[in-house]
Amino acid sequence: MTIVVIKSKTKDSKMAKIKLTNVRLSFPSIFQKASFQGEQGDKYEATFLIDKSDKKTKAKLDAAIAECIAEAKIKVPADKICLKDGDDLDYDGYEGVWSLKASQKKRPTVINRDKSPLTEDDEVIYAGCYVNAIVDFWAQNNAYGKRINANLYGVQFAKDGNSFGQGAVDVTDDFDDIDDIDD
Repeated sequence: MTIVVIKSKTKDSKMAKIKLTNVRLSFPSIFQKASFQGEQGDKYEATFLIDKSDKKTKAKLDAAIAECIAEAKIKVPADKICLKDGDDLDYDGYEGVWSLKASQKKRPTVINRDKSPLTEDDEVIYAGCYVNAIVDFWAQNNAYGKRINANLYGVQFAKDGNSFGQGAVDVTDDFDDIDDIDD
C-alpha cells in the first residue's frame, strides 16, 4: 500500500488530504448514514484496515496526526485518536492491522476502478473488499472532549477480498416443491 498526500484546494483547510491505497474496508456505511442498534446516525462512515507490515504508511499517518495535534495545541489521549491497533479490537480480520475510522456528514464520493459512480444496488463495495480512500484529520476540542478524528471524502473500489461476516443465506433448497392444490 502507498499513501499519497494531496495538497488542499481550499485556503481555509490546514490539513492535507491523504489518499490511502489498497486498504481493506470494514463497517462501510457509505451509501446510507450509519445506524447503531436501530437508531439512524447523522454521518456516513467507514473503517480502513492497514497492514502493520506497511511501516512507511503508518509513519506518514502518525506524522499527519501529530501535525493535527500540534496545530490544535491540545493533548489528546491515545484512546481518543481515530487510528487504532487492530490487535486491541475484538473483530475478525483486525489482527495484524491498524484500524482507521473516518466519517462525514455529507455522502462521500463512491466510485469504481474506472471512476464511474457506484450505488448500493451495484453491490460492488462490501465489507472485506479493498479500496482506495481519501481522508484527512481534524482535532476536536469542545464539550464532548479532545479527539483526533478523520473526515471521509471518497472511496474507490480497488479489488475483491474475502467478505467479513455472513452474507444472505440461500435457503431455497430448504423448501419443498408445492403442487397446485384446489381448495
